[in-house]
This record gives sequence, C-alpha cells and structure tokens, in this order.
Amino acid sequence: MEHITSRTNPLMAHLRKLGSSHSYRAKTGEYLGDGGKLLEEALRWGAELKTVVCTPDFALPALPEGVRTVEVPEELMAYISPMEAPQGVLFSARRPPCALPERLAGRRYLALEGVQDPGNVGTILRTADAFEADGLFLLPGCADPYGPKTLRASMGAVFRRAVWQCGLEELGGLAEGAGLPLLGAALRADTVDARQARLDRCVLLIGSEGRGLSPAALAACGQTVRIPMSPRCESLNAAVAAAVLLWEGWRQE
Repeated sequence: MEHITSRTNPLMAHLRKLGSSHSYRAKTGEYLGDGGKLLEEALRWGAELKTVVCTPDFALPALPEGVRTVEVPEELMAYISPMEAPQGVLFSARRPPCALPERLAGRRYLALEGVQDPGNVGTILRTADAFEADGLFLLPGCADPYGPKTLRASMGAVFRRAVWQCGLEELGGLAEGAGLPLLGAALRADTVDARQARLDRCVLLIGSEGRGLSPAALAACGQTVRIPMSPRCESLNAAVAAAVLLWEGWRQE
C-alpha cells in the first residue's frame, strides 16, 4: 500500500482529471469510479482495475494482483473525488472495447439521442439492465457513459450491459440488418399507444426531455409510440419514459 499526501503528485493529478474531463478519459482510455458499492460491482463483473485509492478508515476488499493501491488523507480524497460527498474509496479502470457489433443478435435494444444529463443516462442503463435489454446505443449529444455521475447512477449496470456510441445512420443500418424495427418515442401522425405496439422486438429510440427526437431521427423511425398519460402533462423525464417502455417490452416477452 502506497501513501500519498500531496495534491501535486502525478497520480492525484491524473485521477482528478479523469473525474472532470471527458476528453481526457477518451484520450487515456480510462475512467474513474467512486464509492465502495461501485468498486464491489466492478470487481464482481470483471472490470479491468488499474488503481484503487482509499482513506485510512476504509476497509478494502480483496483486489486482483497488479492493482495499484494507495492510501490518502480525507482532505486529499475530497480534492480528487468528483463527488460532493466522497465515500472513502475511488478507483480507475480501463474502458472496455466499444466497437459496434457487426450484427445485432438480441431482440430489444434502447437508443438515446441528445440525453445530456449523466444521471438520466446512468439510470436508463440501470433500467435497461433490469428489464434485460440487449444493449444501449448512445447517439451524439449524450452524456459520457463512463463519466463518474453516469457510473454512479448506473449502480454497476455499466459493467454488465453493452453500451455503444454511434451515429443515426449506423444505428439504422444495424437495426435493418437484424430485421428489428426502429421505433421512436414521439408524437407523429402514425403514433400508436405503447400498449398496442410490439416492444418486445425492436430498437427503441428516445430523445431528450426538452427537445425530443431530432427531425432526422424521427424520419428514420418506422413507427412512433406514445405513453398514455394525463392530458395536463406534456411529457415524461427521459429516464422515466425509458423505464415505462422497457418494462412494457419485457412484459410482452
């Protein structure tokens, strides 16, 4: 176990930047996770850990051989942690390969467009895992799936469920190649009640709460679906809408 007390230490600077910079995470191929629960999930599901940092009073679990372990004082943990209330441990890990599959072999996939809030993206990933979606596609404008807040909101689902980043054209090609209809959560002339739509075998596309799906995304969808709700409500939060539609697809199986 190493002991570090200085903010200027290169490892401390590296971890702090991992927690704050999307471009730095992309450049290094690493990400930063915060908290004991997330560390347990990372270990359980085989994440490639590089470094684990903890405060003196935190009891570390057994770690794989070769993982660098460092103890820091609480004030230094507060400096490097991206969270307002650090939980005594954080870790860095190598981001897994995220190349698009050549063909979609599953039945139900979820895709997001322009969902910028990391809490929403993480919650949607957690919900996709709960209702056995076969993977999540993130189109341009979405939060980083390996940002610290996204990771925490996913509650470890990021280690179990495939996540890909791609463009609309690539998504459409994959859906067409697998014979899966591309359905959009939006209002259009052909919109159908979600209870009457086939959601057990599709690629479901959801946009941001504020802007919804782009015109290009709407044009790519073969059909759109709506969630019935009180007429005084215009829309649902993206994570809530995803949960309703994912549950309906899971129920139909």
